[in-house]
Amino acid sequence: MARWEPGTRDRLRAVALELFAAQGFEVTTTAEIAAAAGVTERTYFRHFADKREVLFGGQEQFQNGFVEGIVAAVPELDALGTVAAALTAAASFFPDEHRAHSRVRQSVIVANPALLERESLKMAALGEALGEALRRRGHPEPEASLAAQTAVTVFGVAFRQWLADGETRSLVEIEAEVWAGLRALVRPAAGGSGAPA
Repeated sequence: MARWEPGTRDRLRAVALELFAAQGFEVTTTAEIAAAAGVTERTYFRHFADKREVLFGGQEQFQNGFVEGIVAAVPELDALGTVAAALTAAASFFPDEHRAHSRVRQSVIVANPALLERESLKMAALGEALGEALRRRGHPEPEASLAAQTAVTVFGVAFRQWLADGETRSLVEIEAEVWAGLRALVRPAAGGSGAPA
């Protein structure tokens, strides 16, 4: 039986991302990825079910990072304050040293409609999980769903900015700026209700 070398999963992921970026996701085969990583294709499938899992593996851990942030938030926070705390907590999954990797991953996803759809489904699932976590904390509807979807939107806007060329700020700093922009956007105008008619 072949020995599983430490770091094989990470090596496969790194090599796959390089190949996807260089020659395209669709034309890259699992056999090519395995060979470039110095393992057999069988070893590849011990770590990943298919090519997409190289890009989307760890989704449960990603989602749990946000949900755990909600669970750990102080009870006094309202729904928006709670999801803001969750975004700050989950930003630890995106340290600055991973920015280059995330940029390449995002470029591969954006170039492929099927991968882009999978990414959208991942974010929709995150919104559902955040809403459920807020409801468990006692936040009613539609407050829980509104706050959860707002958090997903803020994260998405902040994450895209974090990936932008030349960007050096941390994800937490960018999220704070996006939250501030959102508050300014929804703040009622003087003499108006702030809500659409």
